[in-house]
Amino acid sequence: MLAYLLGSVSFAVISSWIFKLPDPRTYGSKNPGATNVLRSGKKTAAIFTLLGDAGKGWLAVILAQIYAPFWGLENEAMAVVALAVFMGHVFPVFLRFQGGKGVATAVGVLLGLYFWLGLLAIATWILVALIWRISSLAALLAAALAPVYAAVLLGFGSNTLAVLLMSLILIWRHQSNIVNLLAGKEGRIGEKKSPGI
Repeated sequence: MLAYLLGSVSFAVISSWIFKLPDPRTYGSKNPGATNVLRSGKKTAAIFTLLGDAGKGWLAVILAQIYAPFWGLENEAMAVVALAVFMGHVFPVFLRFQGGKGVATAVGVLLGLYFWLGLLAIATWILVALIWRISSLAALLAAALAPVYAAVLLGFGSNTLAVLLMSLILIWRHQSNIVNLLAGKEGRIGEKKSPGI
């Protein structure tokens, strides 16, 4: 429950309030995430959002790793916490269950579960983004490969199952991006937007 509530904290909304920007749910993709905040033109706000959303995923898993043994919880507790904080971001109670797509929070969770797992996902995103310059494509391929990386590094346990479920939800949340990709209409990184965003 606490992990879900932590995940429900929207750093896109918080950073927009701090930097006096419009609510990210009112422009662009209307998605409360770092990529949409970047459309405001304020890179600092987007970085704050990215670090905050990733940080909450990492923090939830790390706290679970620290305290689970004291509470006599099994390894499955980590998988439950990982899923809970991710679901909190995607379906936040504070935003009427209309949250972000979960990329940054998923990366934070992966880094918390196993540092090299998160690093591989980040490297995949960067490589795809550098080659094709499409953020959503980078996120989709990183999400598709994350369960494979998890299976190799962690084996076929509960944590890998949690990664698989997160990846499936993340891909599902990118439905509109997939449609645009297939139609060749998805925007590229660094592409100029119209003044109206």
